[in-house]
Amino acid sequence: MAANAENRRTETGIPRVAMVQGAIPEHMLAAVYDPMINLILQGSKCMTVGDRTLHYDPATYFVMSIELPAVGVVNPAATGEPYLAISLTLDPTVLTTLLNDLPPPSGRCEQEAGFSVAAVTPALMDAWVRMLRLMGDPVAIAALAPAYEREILYHVLQGPHGWMLREIAAPDTAMARVSRAIQWIRRDFAEPIRVESLAERAAMSVSAFHRHFKAVTNLSPLQYQKRVRLLQARTLMVASASSVTSAAFEVGYESATQFSRDYARVFGLPPARDTARILATTRG
Repeated sequence: MAANAENRRTETGIPRVAMVQGAIPEHMLAAVYDPMINLILQGSKCMTVGDRTLHYDPATYFVMSIELPAVGVVNPAATGEPYLAISLTLDPTVLTTLLNDLPPPSGRCEQEAGFSVAAVTPALMDAWVRMLRLMGDPVAIAALAPAYEREILYHVLQGPHGWMLREIAAPDTAMARVSRAIQWIRRDFAEPIRVESLAERAAMSVSAFHRHFKAVTNLSPLQYQKRVRLLQARTLMVASASSVTSAAFEVGYESATQFSRDYARVFGLPPARDTARILATTRG
């Protein structure tokens, strides 16, 4: 099953299902992640969003219901097997269709964070196993994968993260409005943003918008934009050989000095040294 998985996102041939295996360089785990369900089969992982770090392993699964800038660290199993994980990218259409076939929930959870970890149940694992067996039977993927995807989502909806998927699928919830604001920030990340304008577009008061945004993402709107800018600048310096100053200005900074200060605070090294370290690791 994992024979073709690499130490980067590896498509399985099943729509929205990907695998990753082995030691993954830290810089490849720092990214803006798409909404997903992530299940570890071997090893463990730490995922940090803002100042909150979650740890999970084969006994647990991770759900991220909105796009979030995060950093991660993966570890092999204690017995030596390489890290191995699978993910299902959340499709709003599939989720909405499934919810339309289910009765409304009896109550509403007051939690708001857009990411969390929960224990894997036998039923959820069974659905995942049947989904992954399709990798050995490509002809059956078109017929069976949609049903298995719905089953995986169904079991997550019945668990402690069900409220999270329901919130993101409904158009007028606070989480859905925050999600739309995230789209605006990501689209225009190099431009100055005004929280007042984002709040108005989200049809919320400034105080309510700021409170919900921080609760969902563990970041303020400006912190979110800064993380997106820094991640993009890192990509420019590593993949395109942009200079520190050029990358800083391209992602919207007006001061290279401020950029270097923010960069070191997030990634632990000044941009030039961090870029050199990443390139040396890649070449090695």
